[in-house]
Amino acid sequence: MFAGSHQAPLRRERARILKENRRREAEIDAATYAAWNPAEQFIVHGRRRLAAALLREAWAFPQTATRCLEVGFGNSGWLTDLLGWGVAEENLFGAEIDLRRAVAVKRRLPATQLTVSDGVRLPWPDGRFGLVVSSTVFSSILDEDLRYRLAAELQRVLAPGGALLFYDFKVPNPRNRNVRRITRHELPGLFPQLRGRVRSITLAPPLVRLVAPRSWWLAEMLETLPFLRTHLLGILVKPAGPGNP
Repeated sequence: MFAGSHQAPLRRERARILKENRRREAEIDAATYAAWNPAEQFIVHGRRRLAAALLREAWAFPQTATRCLEVGFGNSGWLTDLLGWGVAEENLFGAEIDLRRAVAVKRRLPATQLTVSDGVRLPWPDGRFGLVVSSTVFSSILDEDLRYRLAAELQRVLAPGGALLFYDFKVPNPRNRNVRRITRHELPGLFPQLRGRVRSITLAPPLVRLVAPRSWWLAEMLETLPFLRTHLLGILVKPAGPGNP
């Protein structure tokens, strides 16, 4: 999977990510991210609504026949959202580092085309996808080289005129040394080929879990305060032009 002098460090990074996945599965109550949980509903609803608005604004909202790829889809990620938006299941593709998660999603979405990969070398040709999704993936990668290699690969498989849907957290988490935030100023360096809008979103999860079960309205009011938002959501488009017919 890896080549050259960076093979060993990248293998260690891959092993670290898988180990962290197992730790989270063992230690975090499954109810925290359950679909019925009001806090999870609030977070998902908010990011889905903003993503749809920005995609529509960029003329990049996916259609039934749009080929869509999510790298790092975890337990289903945005794949089910894309189904809800009308994308045909056979036009959904995914790459996931964790075989166990990939197998579980394949059982639920059998027509999707999934591969087990860290994303550094994707098995699809240049410009294959009209929409590529990266959601809380880069913050899970501590190795700088792997971050840039993954970003380059996402840009490679994105079609001219297609969009990258990027969602990740922008604030440090001092209680978890296995994650590293992504700041707004880092995005142009990671994705130099892409242009678009980036917005802050998502009320700090500890606050969401406290407030949303009691008052959805209050959670929405708190989320209007920029200093309480912990994530970035961007729609970054690959322009057509020289080298991108």
